[in-house]
Amino acid sequence: MNRAGIIHDVAEATGLTRNEVAAVFEGILKMIENELAKGGIVELRRFGTFRCVKRAARQAVNPRTGQPVQVPAKTIPVFKPSPKLRQATNWD
Repeated sequence: MNRAGIIHDVAEATGLTRNEVAAVFEGILKMIENELAKGGIVELRRFGTFRCVKRAARQAVNPRTGQPVQVPAKTIPVFKPSPKLRQATNWD
């Protein structure tokens, strides 16, 4: 399922227009993005938690040339599913 599919299904389930659902959906995504950019944590009970973690700089190898390459440190977003979501999807 993609963004358009989610918007379509929510609009049908709620009776709202697609434009209304799209506006709310985009607002939620933007709020999550802004919170993560600030270094915060977004916890959606019974679904999961979004947060950012720091990856240290490391040495890697270019697979094409075999030459060592320095990979810089970076911060990446991660998602940890809730126990309920894990159970529903047979995650473990």
